[in-house]
Amino acid sequence: MAYSEFTEKDYELIAAEYAILKEDARKRCADEEELAIVQRAFDFANEAHKNIRRRSGEPYMLHPIAVARIVVEDIGLGCKSITAALLHDVVEDTDYTVDDIRNLFGDKVATLVDGLTKIKNVLDTGDKTISDPLAQQSLQAENFKRILLTLNDDVRVVLIKLADRLHNCRTIQHMPEHKRDKILSETMFVFIPLAHQLGLYSIKSELENIWLQYKEPAAYKEVSAKISAFVRERGKDMEAFVAPIDKALKEAGFRFEIKRRVKTPYSVWRKMRVKDITFDQVYDLYAIRIIFEADQQFGKTERDQCWRVFSIITDIYRYNPERLRDWVSNTKANGYEALHCTLIGPGGVWFEVQIRTHRMDDIAEKGIAAHWAYKKDGYIGEEDSEIESWLSRVKEILRNPDVSSLELLDIIHNDLTSSEIFVFTPKGEQRTIQKGATVLDFAYMIHTEIGNRAIVAKVNKRLVPLSRVLRSGDQIEIITAEEGTPKKEWLQFLHTRRARSVVMDYFRDERKQNIEDGRKLLTEHLQGLGYNELDDETRRRLLFHYQLGSMDDLYLRIGLGIVKIDGLHEFFAKKNRSSAASRFWTWWRPRKNGDQAAVQGGYTIATCCNPVPGDAVVGIKSPDGTITVHKKTCPVADSVGTKHGDWIVVPNWDVDPAAEPFCVQIQLKGIDRIGLVNDLTKTVSLLLNANMRKIYLASEDGLFEGYIEVYVRTRQELDTIVAKLQKIDGIESVVRKEL
Repeated sequence: MAYSEFTEKDYELIAAEYAILKEDARKRCADEEELAIVQRAFDFANEAHKNIRRRSGEPYMLHPIAVARIVVEDIGLGCKSITAALLHDVVEDTDYTVDDIRNLFGDKVATLVDGLTKIKNVLDTGDKTISDPLAQQSLQAENFKRILLTLNDDVRVVLIKLADRLHNCRTIQHMPEHKRDKILSETMFVFIPLAHQLGLYSIKSELENIWLQYKEPAAYKEVSAKISAFVRERGKDMEAFVAPIDKALKEAGFRFEIKRRVKTPYSVWRKMRVKDITFDQVYDLYAIRIIFEADQQFGKTERDQCWRVFSIITDIYRYNPERLRDWVSNTKANGYEALHCTLIGPGGVWFEVQIRTHRMDDIAEKGIAAHWAYKKDGYIGEEDSEIESWLSRVKEILRNPDVSSLELLDIIHNDLTSSEIFVFTPKGEQRTIQKGATVLDFAYMIHTEIGNRAIVAKVNKRLVPLSRVLRSGDQIEIITAEEGTPKKEWLQFLHTRRARSVVMDYFRDERKQNIEDGRKLLTEHLQGLGYNELDDETRRRLLFHYQLGSMDDLYLRIGLGIVKIDGLHEFFAKKNRSSAASRFWTWWRPRKNGDQAAVQGGYTIATCCNPVPGDAVVGIKSPDGTITVHKKTCPVADSVGTKHGDWIVVPNWDVDPAAEPFCVQIQLKGIDRIGLVNDLTKTVSLLLNANMRKIYLASEDGLFEGYIEVYVRTRQELDTIVAKLQKIDGIESVVRKEL
């Protein structure tokens, strides 16, 4: 921020932006009195931020106005949240205190502003250099724990923080590159999954697109251009597709609107990566939303009415049964409801169709804020609130004294991004549970005592052990015994955090004994490896390796059988292979199949994403000066950047002609024919003069799949090879594999 006298143009700009906000706020404020509170908040913040400018040079006041607009337009919050958004930087950036806010705007607004100020403080603390890398990671993880603790007080703090993060990302071009990479890593690792979990899809999508735009600018530009070209060429197809649907629904008497959209660049890019396909193979680029007024003449429930719409439109177009998604019967954990289907329209173009009532659409667009608003008005019952179950689950994790800050960040990330399945009780009641959960996890989800006394179960009326992993659609009956009690060995297969916590709590009275058992097991194991005792440095590295806060935490997990003692062998094997200078970093640097990472131009090349010169890359610097280069889109880089903000650097990674080339894998699919392998090898080896390490092709029913591994020195060389391979007769898909 910088101080500079405002000009008349600056004041006009602030007034114009606030006028838009005021009109939006008028729709969310209950009366003129609430609108007057918003006006006072603007006047107060405007004076507090007077003559202060952002990095871009624009008046700082434009930022809180923009955040408040997101709060009201995209999230749908009311007067107190709008007021807090306008004031959210006042305490941090001026001499005013939270008590000043409380005296002027009341306790609730003061509490929201205080929570937002604490979040900003802890995030900014992560930028400060701390010489001890373990202490730095612990500090930054603790910071995020404090952010999530605000869920205990008022979830609106997190919602306003998401609005703040969105506007900061919208203006991220004014940040230096290393700071930009840190913010985007945090955004992908925590804030995007959080927006998804809270049902804020529009915010999630925009954050994803910004992330891709700056993390992989070439890919973002290429995909965006292809989407634009596709729309230009096939735009009339959408109108031709919509017209018969519009006519049929009007004739049926529905009151509705149809919204048209195209997949976002990020969603297309991610689909291409996950499914290893080209842009041309993304067949559901178009989507339309049919949003209608619920009316019982079309069915007793909103679910029935959605299926009525489905019946009408599938009388016009054929649908793909494998792409049918019924989220009106099986509501998502974040409250999302809709019926999705994929139809084939004129010209053979596939369209995704989303069918929703206006209530469902509000929840889809505004997320948790709309969910609670409808519940308050009597539309949603307590038992339907899966999102509140998730919030309760997060709070339970936060309160658990056995969870360190380091563990917490990964737990929350995994919880936010994990897939879910639908299962059923013996009475046919639907429940949502994490993918990978076992029968015993389900028992604990139903009730703690059912879990504690479980001895066996029936899944789909067949006896199964408690360790059986559940599949979507399973119907589960837990069989209990009055004398049944938790067993330590359960911790080896329990998947959900809550179930593990309950079992660990059960053995809390035996904590001292378990710690002592773990200490003894570890000591005996170390003696077998030739170590008489652990020095302080090795202790700290063990805690880092297992993401724990104290040695007692480690001993406890060894004593309970959660940490397998045999797993320590590889830890100490790595320790012995490492030099004193770089020893610490061998435990977090990713390895593949035990290979050592390549070193090129003074940089260590990360084996988790295998970047080549010309890729968009980020550097992660260790205290000994070693820099590991990752692709900017690498999940490992996002995780490290979230936990260690000051490790992020901008590497000056130039092409070194004398350096060893890089091996990359290119996946191929197409129509099999005689001479295909010969054409492949000729193109790569003779025409392009590239060294091919391996080729593998498998053919079945006239089609082939496979890959080649080639050595390249730059991304440009790789792109040339891909372009040439695409021209070979019979090859339909050529994709660089993210190793």
